[in-house]
Amino acid sequence: MLTAEQIVAAQKANIETIFGLTQKAFEGVEKLVELNVQATKAAMSESANNAQAMLSVKDAQELLTLQAALMQPLAEKTVAYSRHLYDIASGTGAEFTKAAEAQSADAQKKFMAVVDNAAKNAPAGSETAVTMMKSAVSAANNAMESVQKAVKQATEMAESNFNTVTTQATSAVKASSKKR
Repeated sequence: MLTAEQIVAAQKANIETIFGLTQKAFEGVEKLVELNVQATKAAMSESANNAQAMLSVKDAQELLTLQAALMQPLAEKTVAYSRHLYDIASGTGAEFTKAAEAQSADAQKKFMAVVDNAAKNAPAGSETAVTMMKSAVSAANNAMESVQKAVKQATEMAESNFNTVTTQATSAVKASSKKR
């Protein structure tokens, strides 16, 4: 059985984990706010510069050339913003995943210690029940590991797809602007 000290230690560890994750969440929000403030400042400055450039246009051909010149940096900045946004989200998510995996591993070890302790103190003739319980715990742990591996693979594939789409979008913008 668990002692009072073990229960208190577990609760303390859980509270520390919660506060740590809360801190990581706030750090992610701070990065997101900082990114949006920087993007807004840059957009306002560029809008003012673009408006000034538009006002100095002398004919329709110059206007078309100016518009084409303004589109490539806008598209590249949109891709860069999306990349930063993705990096913030995936970094924060990775911290949560790492903490969850650590908590899961710790909980599994503690539960197995309880099962082992119960097995040692089990009455004679209950070996089959103890073996079945250990087998069930082992199967649950294997299932959990399989799910974690699948989630990691899906995350890696999503990141790979995001990188591919980002590269293709950047290439398309560059190709489009060269044709003009």
